[in-house]
Amino acid sequence: KLTKISPNKTISGSIGSFIFSVLPLLLFYIQHYVDLHFEFSLKNILFCIIISLSCQLGDLIISYFKRLNNVKDTGTILPGHGGLLDRIDGIIFAIPMVYFLKTLQIF
Repeated sequence: KLTKISPNKTISGSIGSFIFSVLPLLLFYIQHYVDLHFEFSLKNILFCIIISLSCQLGDLIISYFKRLNNVKDTGTILPGHGGLLDRIDGIIFAIPMVYFLKTLQIF
């Protein structure tokens, strides 16, 4: 288990998220027919890992607020899946993180 906030989250799932966020970098690097001016560097790997971390933290923060309010689903559009908010909670945190890192020219 990763945390008590969200009991279905595991450490292996978190590690898998990091791996699968870096995997497209490797695939784009290998595929030479894609016309992307792109380099497989430590900087790009760290960028992907930071964005993956912000997604995971966003998911945990929203789960924490749901637990505080004794809410299982945040809507009825996707019943049993935690609601529509559970599909986008990581993105809510990742997009500002990308903007912040790019605006400050950290990455």
